[in-house]
Amino acid sequence: MTLEELRKRIDELDQQLVAALNERAKAAILVGHLKAATSLPVYEPAREKLVLQNVRSHNNGPLPDVELTHIYERIIDVMRALQRNELASERNAQAQKGTGPATGAQAPETGNKQ
Repeated sequence: MTLEELRKRIDELDQQLVAALNERAKAAILVGHLKAATSLPVYEPAREKLVLQNVRSHNNGPLPDVELTHIYERIIDVMRALQRNELASERNAQAQKGTGPATGAQAPETGNKQ
């Protein structure tokens, strides 16, 4: 393959990664809602350990496990922040409507482009 063809392939893969990450984010937000409804904490170290073990068990390289773990640790951090931000936004909206307790906290930005 030529350099141009390889770069085109990388661009295609990046588009697939973005779509998959956004699907994962949607699922993580739904998990956050379920956690809130059942009073579970957003941060669950045992679950995160299982996620990392699962990812490593499906890794056939050439990406080393340690590097894949670093990538997924960051993905998990971002997904956890999305859960917290979503739940904080909902609490703030409920407080403004008078349907729930006010938290007084501002939801940090997630880096989404508008």
